[in-house]
Amino acid sequence: MTVQTRTVSYQHEGTALEGFLAWDDTQTSPRPAVIVSHAWAGRDEFPCDKARALAELGYVGFALDMYGNAAVGNSAEENSRLMGPFMADRSLLLGRITAALETVRRQPEADPESIAAIGFCFGGLCVLDLARSGADLRGVVSFHGLLNPPEPAPNARIRAKVLALHGWDDPMGTPDQVLAFTRELTEAGADWQLHAYGHTVHAFTNPRANDPAFGTVYKASADRRSWAAMRDFLQEVLD
Repeated sequence: MTVQTRTVSYQHEGTALEGFLAWDDTQTSPRPAVIVSHAWAGRDEFPCDKARALAELGYVGFALDMYGNAAVGNSAEENSRLMGPFMADRSLLLGRITAALETVRRQPEADPESIAAIGFCFGGLCVLDLARSGADLRGVVSFHGLLNPPEPAPNARIRAKVLALHGWDDPMGTPDQVLAFTRELTEAGADWQLHAYGHTVHAFTNPRANDPAFGTVYKASADRRSWAAMRDFLQEVLD
């Protein structure tokens, strides 16, 4: 197996975007694809590494670009500035991630009828909003994602299967918010799963996360367990 990669240029509402595509070049026919939606820092090496790891599993991995020109923040303040417009305008957020979905469908390596999406932190919210819109994709996986729905709620039937992987002590997604989220999914008719990891806070998949005061701490066991859960889920919805 040799994982190949390339940059994919695309646009949304006049903003130039740079996705990162990874695939196994021993596969000669189109393969199921998995979109990777980045955390608030932007499309840095973390989502690109996840795209490569997905390619090693036999999928086409696509690390999307929400901010434009693969912009990456270098501090909490910069990250917040980059993410802020999307949190303030969830229709902009949905349009931007929908553009990534449409771009993946056009890639020759990808099977346009077999696509899933995963996301981390802010990216988890992005893939959940994609599912909330009623988008036609097989499934979405949120890793320590933000859970609050857009207002007003889209009230669409959720067609994608949903897997939420969450730290029970995450200050950015409290148990009350988790329960509200599960009620939302149930009312939308979703096929959903929730895996909650005890004694675990936000950003548990990121080895660089080490800020207990902010509520972001890496946890190796939750990282390993959540990736295994994602693998099982993707095998169910894509293979």
